[in-house]
Amino acid sequence: MFEKIIEASQNFCAHQIREPFEIHDNIIKTRTLIAYIDIETLQEIKHRVYIASNKEFIQKISNLFLEEDESDEETLVDMLLETLNLIVGSAKVIAEETNSNMYSMSTPYFKEESVFDIQYDKIKAIRIQGCEMLIAIKELS
Repeated sequence: MFEKIIEASQNFCAHQIREPFEIHDNIIKTRTLIAYIDIETLQEIKHRVYIASNKEFIQKISNLFLEEDESDEETLVDMLLETLNLIVGSAKVIAEETNSNMYSMSTPYFKEESVFDIQYDKIKAIRIQGCEMLIAIKELS
């Protein structure tokens, strides 16, 4: 499942942002905007998918979608939530097309702005020109 989310993230970067990017395991320890969305598999296993981004990364997305060079805090949070929804929704379609790890998804929620220190099962970072975004997943009990 996490692999499908990372694949969807790569697609998002390649087709929406359209700049060179790298995916790595070096996790940033700076202040980020953090949001999450809960998903549930057909086997009724629940997971929480997190996205944590520095403001520069989300501003880059805001500039692409809204053509704003300097978005306010509320707009950046909205773009973070929309990005999470787009990536996890795209991963859901990929899972359905391959008939593997299918799931339903809830509404994304903004958690906070802080250093990402949440427990997770898997995590990856995406870097584009010094801007970074984390994607993590945690199975819920």
